[in-house]
Parts: sequence; C-alpha cells; structure tokens
Amino acid sequence: MPRPRKEQVSLSDTPYYHCISRCVRRAYLCGEDVVSGRSFEHRRQWVEDYLLKLAGIFSIDVCAYAVMSNHTHLVLHVNQQQAISWSMDEVLQRWHRLHKGTLLTQRYLNPTLQSELDAVQLQAVSDTAEIYRQRLFDLSWFMRHLNEYIAREANKEDQCTGRFWEGRFKSQALLDEAALAACMAYVDLNPIRAKIADKPETSDHTSIKQRIKQAKQAKQPKALYPFVGNPRNNMPNGLPFELKDYLTLVDLTSRAICQDKRGYISANLSPILARLNIDQSSWLTLTTGLEQQFGAVVGNCASMLLYKSEHKQQRLHGMGSAKRLLNSA
Repeated sequence: MPRPRKEQVSLSDTPYYHCISRCVRRAYLCGEDVVSGRSFEHRRQWVEDYLLKLAGIFSIDVCAYAVMSNHTHLVLHVNQQQAISWSMDEVLQRWHRLHKGTLLTQRYLNPTLQSELDAVQLQAVSDTAEIYRQRLFDLSWFMRHLNEYIAREANKEDQCTGRFWEGRFKSQALLDEAALAACMAYVDLNPIRAKIADKPETSDHTSIKQRIKQAKQAKQPKALYPFVGNPRNNMPNGLPFELKDYLTLVDLTSRAICQDKRGYISANLSPILARLNIDQSSWLTLTTGLEQQFGAVVGNCASMLLYKSEHKQQRLHGMGSAKRLLNSA
C-alpha cells in the first residue's frame, strides 16, 4: 500500500526531493497528436514558465528540471527556514500572487483599510497568514499549483474536461549529496537518454541548458538554486558542488550514454565523483536508471539505514542499489 505523502516528505531527513508527474492525455503533455496532427510543443514552455514563477513565490527552490513529452522531472529544495523568517506581510503578499485570500487579508494589505481592523480581526489575519506560511514551503501545495495550472490550460485548449495527469506526483527523498548529484544528472540528461537531444546545451526546456547558457557569461540563472561550492564552514545556501565540476560531469556523462558517441568518465576529470566515492560504472547506472534502482528514498547505505530505523520501516526498496552503487559510507 502506498505511504501517505506526509510520511514520504520529511524535512527533518532531507530538504531535497525528486518529483515526477506523468500525463494520461493522448496528445501527451507536449509533442504532436498523431490523430489530429496538431502540435503541442508550446506546452513545454507553459510548464517551464509557471514552474519558475512558483519558485519565486514559494520557499521552494528549483535545482533541476526536464520537461519531457509525457512527463516532468523536478529536483526541488524546500527552504523551510526562509519561509519561517518571512514577515506576516510578506507571506500574505506572496500568497495573494496566487489567490485572493480572505476578505480580512485583503483589507489588511490595503493601507486605507488596515487601520479599521480591530484586535480580533488582526489575530484572525495572523492565524490565516500562518496557514499560508506552512503552505508556501509545502511540496504538495507547490506541485498542486503547478499541475492544476497546466491541466486547466490544456483542457481549455483541448476544449474538454477530465483528468490530464495520471494521478498525484511521485516523489523520492534524496538523503545525501551522492543521491542529490545523481538525481540532478539523471534529470538533466533525460532528453539525451530519450534521444530527443544529443548534448546538454541543446536540451530544450531543461535546467542544464539554462545553466550552460548563463555559465558562458560567468553567471548562474537567478531562477535556479545556485551552486555554491563544496561543503565548508559558513557555507551560503545553495547546492554543495562546484558549478564547473557539475557541468563537466554532465557533459562527460552525456557522451558516455549516447550510443553513437565514444566517451568515458575519467576519474581525474570528475571531482564530484571522487569526493562522493562513486565509480564510473555506478554513476552511469544511476544516471540512466535512478527511478528503477530506488523507491521513495535515495541515498547511500548509511543514509538509508538511518532513514529506515527512524521511520520504523521493515523494508526499504533500493537497499541493494544503495550498497552496490552508493556505498560510500
């Protein structure tokens, strides 16, 4: 029996999650309808644009994404502390970018009407803001907004009603740095594995294309969670890898998994793999089949054993893969 979402998303274990949503419509999420001949490629841009818009509202950062023909892959970072630090006004302003809120929250944000609220009404506004605050770092609320928006727009365009996604999104908790690096590369390389792109910089509607484009100007995309270098004291918020190392690793991996190209991942060119103690063959297995190798959680053996103990799980799918592929502990 599937576990409840509240048991799958545990911020005390990790703030990083891999989320997958799959489409059931005949024309898929994008692509071309073989019956009508209509193209739906523009829907990829819908997903990309709204995803990055939500990242600017929620306290949830986008680490990696790939918009495929019938599904989406996201690697998200939940920034709970940031949401807790927001003032009540900022919480309400952010929520009102998505919803009307209540009559009291609307009046509170109106400078000419705010002074008319009494103590009881102000307390009600404060209580409501706390509910919104919790939602603004809730993975389920984030995915709900993204998928509902796309479904409504697609139904409007198709002039129909009914289900667009096959069900609720699937999530995998990424318990450690090795799991995070492997999952991000797995997502970024999706179009290459699917043979709809031959190199990362031509993989449309992916985070890796954005990162490469900005890296050429010695920048990082403002809409994506930044790379801030290897772990150290007083480390800023961001991904615990060097950007240039990650881009090099993804490029080398893309060459290795393309059947029409000869390539390999040399240890002296892969500082991420060296630091995480992942060998070449294990890395290639992870970046071509991470979903099949693991279930609801991904991590090395020690991380998964700790998770299993703390959550009182009798069995945890992927333990064998953790020992074989990520056993750096």
